[in-house]
Amino acid sequence: MQLDHVCIAVRSLDKAAERFCRLLGYRVATEPVENTRQQVRVLFLKKKGSLDLKLIEPSNKQSPLVDFLKKGEGLHHLAFKVDSVRSGVEGLKQKKARILSEPQPGEAFCNELISFLFAGHGLNIELIDTDCRASRLDDE
Repeated sequence: MQLDHVCIAVRSLDKAAERFCRLLGYRVATEPVENTRQQVRVLFLKKKGSLDLKLIEPSNKQSPLVDFLKKGEGLHHLAFKVDSVRSGVEGLKQKKARILSEPQPGEAFCNELISFLFAGHGLNIELIDTDCRASRLDDE
């Protein structure tokens, strides 16, 4: 299991991307992608030699992210790459992590499987098993 990206919940993808790119030297790596299952819009930022940042904003007023953002913008989850999402979920479940969403296709990851779990101490984690990013702007 290896840390793949950090996800930040924001109210505006455009404003947050502009700020993080200007302040931290990141660049926009994908077009925004709507994740219909999670009801969020996703945008990846990239910086050579660093982890990706994934920004998420609510895609509608019914999005579960709306309630999260009432507490303010900020860290939403850490994403870990595993050999297999299904096996990773089972392994973490045996270690008493709580499943928030069973493995399902993730639009931001070219419909490869993703899953969310609660690790405790206020930390949500996402499991992925792909390098694919939908709507990638280039292959750098």
